[in-house]
Amino acid sequence: MPNMILGAVPVIPVTDSARAQEFYCNRLGFTHEWTYHPHEDQSDPAYMGLQWDEAFIHLSSFGGDGQGKAAVVLAVADVDALYRDLVERGAPVALQPTDQSWGTRELHVNDPDGNSLRFVQAK
Repeated sequence: MPNMILGAVPVIPVTDSARAQEFYCNRLGFTHEWTYHPHEDQSDPAYMGLQWDEAFIHLSSFGGDGQGKAAVVLAVADVDALYRDLVERGAPVALQPTDQSWGTRELHVNDPDGNSLRFVQAK
């Protein structure tokens, strides 16, 4: 199939790239892969790539890379184990592991800019 989609990378708008990197890497567990700064003497604007296992996300403090809030769904194998890890890391959990009527078990975390990361386990 020549037009097969091979992956997706959400771009999440942030207002402070240093604060966002600290949150996503230290509180959640993403690994910082790279950052683009057009002005070496300023931390913002910035565009960075993060990875966690096979999930890739980009964070952007450039004004044209999104307005409002984003919601990103990340499939995980064990929501409850992730919940314990996130609590230990001090992540602010918005929704504790919950069985949803549509057949998933979910855990939600909001980043400092109000973006929602929804960790979802198929049941």
